[in-house]
Amino acid sequence: MSLQGFLDIVHGPLTQYLAISQQIGGDVAHHSTLVKRAFDAQAEFLKTASQCRQPGQNELLQYLKPTSNEIEGIQQFREKNRTSPFFNHLSAISESIPALGWVTVSPAPAPYVKEMNDAGQFYTNRVLKDWKEKDKKHVDWVKSWVQTLTELQAFVKQNHTTGLVWSKTGGSAPPPPPPGCPPPPPPTVDLTAGGDTSNDRSALFAQINQGADITKGLKKVSSEMQTHKNPALRQGPAPFKPVSTKPTYGNISAPTVVEKPPSFTRDGKKWLIEYQKGKHDLLVDGVEMNNVVYMFRCTDSTVTVKGKLNSIVLDSCKKTSVVFENLVSSVEFINCQSVQMQVLGKVPTISIDKTDGCQIYLSPESLEAEIVSSKSSEMNVLVPKGNGDYTEYPVPEQYKTVVVPGKGLNTSIIENKG
Repeated sequence: MSLQGFLDIVHGPLTQYLAISQQIGGDVAHHSTLVKRAFDAQAEFLKTASQCRQPGQNELLQYLKPTSNEIEGIQQFREKNRTSPFFNHLSAISESIPALGWVTVSPAPAPYVKEMNDAGQFYTNRVLKDWKEKDKKHVDWVKSWVQTLTELQAFVKQNHTTGLVWSKTGGSAPPPPPPGCPPPPPPTVDLTAGGDTSNDRSALFAQINQGADITKGLKKVSSEMQTHKNPALRQGPAPFKPVSTKPTYGNISAPTVVEKPPSFTRDGKKWLIEYQKGKHDLLVDGVEMNNVVYMFRCTDSTVTVKGKLNSIVLDSCKKTSVVFENLVSSVEFINCQSVQMQVLGKVPTISIDKTDGCQIYLSPESLEAEIVSSKSSEMNVLVPKGNGDYTEYPVPEQYKTVVVPGKGLNTSIIENKG
């Protein structure tokens, strides 16, 4: 019964999502094939669980590996296609696909599925905003994907309330299947190698697959290496680093940021500005209405954009500023720190996601701009007074939510009195 409930999701809203993805085509269609493989891998895993008793820890990790590999492939495809016109579609899936990791969550996996569904909402809202007036297929695409995860949450709550349920009457689980072929390479060139994925919840899910190898990297400390037993070591540098007090999982380490040479190129409609450091004279001129400026991992730099174009994106930038005249769509800040923007003409939308420190200088023509923020802090909007000076307003970061009987939730802003 449990397996049939999962297959109902696959044959229902997931099939609808796959069909609409193929209609949209491009990166969305390719991405959906990876999603289908992830759900197929989980279906096989649930089939094993419904027929067999729970195996040992090492064997269990091997059974989880196919699903984990597919999730990783889905997220890598997004990272390698950050300049895709369907980047918000790819991000919506990549941020929420770790919901399939519910099989490792206990004692309440259903709320975890909802949490992952909510994690993708920022990007599904962007898809709706960009496409609801252009093409209804994209609205149906969002509805089908959200419905897939909503039904997955209900399925988990009903059949696996406190964690994955294994058969109590079945036999021992058969040997894990050999690993399958890796996913096909994406059809586009990798422009953003070294992207930051440290915040992905699926990282933990992927790391548990190491099994017994998880301790191979640890070094045994003998009595000769211990400073409290060997006074001579106290006179010089410590021979080893003290163990961190922060919780760690296996041998997970912080990702190494790959230093790449700076680049400033134009690829068709896209202006790509990457890995710039200490450059304050960067100029983008001769833009067209359908052009996009994409800045990635720039540090302590300033970019001036002349003319009217579609949008500007700052991704993983630090201490970087952008000055522009007019935008048709939006300016977006993603995973940035201490960034600034100044609009001289008009901008309809300003989007801030996972960013700490963002100064927004508006022009008189942009006072009606919409500012959409998520998981961000230290945001300030500076409104011109008319005499060359600005009035600074902080964007709210703290909220209070109460339950209204019979109506749901009521959320209000808590003002900072400090």
